[in-house]
Amino acid sequence: MKLFTYHTPELTPTDKVPDCAIALDILRATTTIATALNSGAEAVQAFSDLEKLMQVSEDWPLEKRLRAGERGGAMVAGCDLGNSPLDCTPELVGGRRLFISTTNGTRALECVQNAPVVLAAAFVNRQAAVDYLMQEQPETVWLVGSGWEGSFSLEDTACAGAIAHSLFKQLNRPLEELAGNDETLGAIALYSQWKDQLLAMLHHASHGQRLLRLDCHEDLKYCSQTDILDVLPIQKEPGVLVKNQ
Repeated sequence: MKLFTYHTPELTPTDKVPDCAIALDILRATTTIATALNSGAEAVQAFSDLEKLMQVSEDWPLEKRLRAGERGGAMVAGCDLGNSPLDCTPELVGGRRLFISTTNGTRALECVQNAPVVLAAAFVNRQAAVDYLMQEQPETVWLVGSGWEGSFSLEDTACAGAIAHSLFKQLNRPLEELAGNDETLGAIALYSQWKDQLLAMLHHASHGQRLLRLDCHEDLKYCSQTDILDVLPIQKEPGVLVKNQ
């Protein structure tokens, strides 16, 4: 197994696909997707384009759909939800399909949707992603951070490092055999520095500070928790994620 870390969707190679791609958007899309599926959502369908989300979701019965739209950290007009995982309660999302479009995370999912296996991971379900990789042993794995509008984000790369660090310990192989690029080594080092202070890291991160200005303190607390969900979103068709069985 070789792990390749890419800080943003724009940095992923365009001439090849990995055996397995993992989209990461800790604040907050992949955290929200995992939480929605854990709360009983039928599926989560991700869109980078809001207009397309509205068109596709229109074909679903009102009682079977929820629209979640976020731009710049705030909820989009005409949607039922923004991008807070705390809104994804069983009472609200159970049995429904969540149609979601966010500033960054849904772009990361779209950029890797042609890979044979596409997963969504965050700190909250880190171990579920690691367990899948240990079981399936894909030859090449891309850990794709969402970043913020094309630039590096602290939290996504740290989560890539959390996954890589756990695999390194479990596989008991030299780090240079596991890491496919320097970014993976950097991600592990970043996670190692912050692993006992993840909430503090989110408060330092530029996107974390944006969310704090929007009074999303509880979201940051939730997103900083590690291994609290035993659910792994996996793509069953382009853009549609379900709970891995």
